Amino acid sequence: MKLANVSLSQQVSALALDRGLVLVVATLISIGLIMVASSSLDFAAAQYGDAWFFVKKQLTFLCIGIAAGIIVAAIPMTIWQRYSGILLLMAIFFLVVVLLPGVGKVVNGSRRWLSIGPVSMQASELSKFCLIVYFASYLARKNHEIRYEWAGFFKMIGIIGFVVFLLLLEPDFGSSVVICLTLGAMMFVAGVPLLRFGLLALTGVVFLASMARLSPYRWERLITFMDPWERQFDSGYQLVQSLIAFGRGEWLGTGLGNSMQKLFFLPEAHTDFIFSIYSEEFGLIGALVLIGLFSYFVWKMLCLSRVAFYRQKLFGCYLVFGIAVMVAVQAFINMGVASGLLPTKGLTLPFVSYGGSSLLVTCTLVALVFRVAWEERFGAE
Repeated sequence: MKLANVSLSQQVSALALDRGLVLVVATLISIGLIMVASSSLDFAAAQYGDAWFFVKKQLTFLCIGIAAGIIVAAIPMTIWQRYSGILLLMAIFFLVVVLLPGVGKVVNGSRRWLSIGPVSMQASELSKFCLIVYFASYLARKNHEIRYEWAGFFKMIGIIGFVVFLLLLEPDFGSSVVICLTLGAMMFVAGVPLLRFGLLALTGVVFLASMARLSPYRWERLITFMDPWERQFDSGYQLVQSLIAFGRGEWLGTGLGNSMQKLFFLPEAHTDFIFSIYSEEFGLIGALVLIGLFSYFVWKMLCLSRVAFYRQKLFGCYLVFGIAVMVAVQAFINMGVASGLLPTKGLTLPFVSYGGSSLLVTCTLVALVFRVAWEERFGAE
């Protein structure tokens, strides 16, 4: 059945798609806005003279993200698959252009930002969208080749290697890890033989470990991660303050707005370490609820991916699976870093952390999930 022939009542019903999926996305967005406000008001007032500075920017990007998501969701999956090669070229273009002096903007020693009109976007975030769509398309179109021929395998490895090389020039080690894990998981579920996948995984682990060992500041982060209290006034300061926030939260938290660590003790409280402030204000129970919401979000996407697989819609299957893995990996790393489970790495918590690039790209990726759900229910145009 074509979407054009769907009745008005069916169209209204389709807007809900999977009510559970819509509800969990709306809940995460709401929590994000509340926590950006709670964690940034004092810092924004002192830094910019406007307590609502970050909240206004987050709301602006949310509106842009919703508008972009509506446009993305209106485009049939066949179009995304047909022009996925252009998206790959766009991803490489963004990652190359951001490295050019005078074009890419340097923030905290990394050249990651592109100025697009009045807004700045992280090239790595834009590339995530493009790469997931391209790989889903390639894995669907060349499924036999990647299962039984080495040529298809090496093509994908070459693309991943080149993208990671460009990311490390910025440098952006965190995005490199997220992209490698996401695209690797997509290859695995698409049927890459275990021997080749094991070779890929081993190569990736050795390469990333070597990069960490050969980079002084990354190695310092690893050492600090092992015992942050030994360097609590130096490289371990941020992690120690984050752990103090978790300790103050206890079971039920100090209450919304009552965090002490956000009062200039914990750097990046509204971005990379917003989970620490959330846990301080809502406690262990609140943290488990948030983890549960992300788990449910990822599970719903995996269910949709399985449905698409059984209906032989491989592009939609791999696309939704890749988005689910990316959200899961990024959420796990962010929460792991904040709780001291993983070495410090600057990655946002999807939908929750302050960050226009992350919010915009996450909205568009979720819009693709909604599009797949729409077509699974009503068929493609």
